[in-house]
Amino acid sequence: MLENRAAELERRIAQATPAGGLPEFLDSDHGTVAFPVFAPPDESDAYADSGRDDPDLDDRDYPADAAPRGGYREVPTGLRGGSGERARSERLINGGRRHVKRGPRRWFAHWRAIAIGAAAFAVGITLIAVVLPGRSPGWPASVATVQTEITTACQNPNVVSEPAQVNFACAKDTQQVLWVFSLLASDNNPGYADQSNGRKGLEPIQPTQGGDIAWSLNLHHPYSPVNPIDSLQVAARAINNIIGGATVTGTSGAPVVQQGLESSPANCAKYTGSSALITRQGFPAVCALPVSTAAGQGALVSDVFAQWMVGAPAQFATEAGVLFQNASNPGDPRVQSILNTLRTSGM
Repeated sequence: MLENRAAELERRIAQATPAGGLPEFLDSDHGTVAFPVFAPPDESDAYADSGRDDPDLDDRDYPADAAPRGGYREVPTGLRGGSGERARSERLINGGRRHVKRGPRRWFAHWRAIAIGAAAFAVGITLIAVVLPGRSPGWPASVATVQTEITTACQNPNVVSEPAQVNFACAKDTQQVLWVFSLLASDNNPGYADQSNGRKGLEPIQPTQGGDIAWSLNLHHPYSPVNPIDSLQVAARAINNIIGGATVTGTSGAPVVQQGLESSPANCAKYTGSSALITRQGFPAVCALPVSTAAGQGALVSDVFAQWMVGAPAQFATEAGVLFQNASNPGDPRVQSILNTLRTSGM
């Protein structure tokens, strides 16, 4: 429509120009900056797209030399028309349309949708806060400390049982047995002391016994039950011997084979599902199949605790198996019940 109006404007200027031709500033060889030279549309199509007839158009013929030969040109100020409609057309042609600024009024028109969206957002946040649990329960902070100490203690290669080389206590997937036992026996406190029997440290071995084992483990001397590294290494060797047995030198100088928990066909059936054993002369018998299932390992840990902490209530042995199997799931209700019992008992 603007192009058509521009063509009409030029035609009107040509009509007002003297018969000598167009003035120099309307020479058809030059276009405006905004509109390069190109052939204008036919007069018959001048208002084809406007949707209405031009009331000022008539059927008069114009001289050929008066018709615009070039593209649309910028109109000099002195020749611009007087009507508001024509002035507006000239501004649109020469300067383009101004950007429309949208104020807050357009938002007020959609206030209902905005209010509904805000309410839905608030309800969603409330539901998330109600449905999602808060901070999940975890192990006591002392567990992380003992885990680091276990990493150091288990670097000693002599913690395995002799001569069967069982290493349940320091194996990557089962070494949590050490901090579980320490948690139950002393709340992971290396300075723990039981006044009733004189036991000290993380593990329930008397200092003299621990000193004997420390010698075989090539630990530094003297052995200190309140040193967590010493205590954990002694506990690891004791646990492995309880499981895999040991061969020691008797008073007569002859080797004495001490059988472990895996030396019993009934125990192997409980731990592995098979009663088959591996037997060798001078070695304690061990289960033919590894103890690999969670249920089998839990049963083994309970039986070890019963022998590791002599005289402890049977409930402690059961709790040891539960904590061991849920080492990565402290939120288990049974675990939380056990931990609460330890806290109230002062352990």
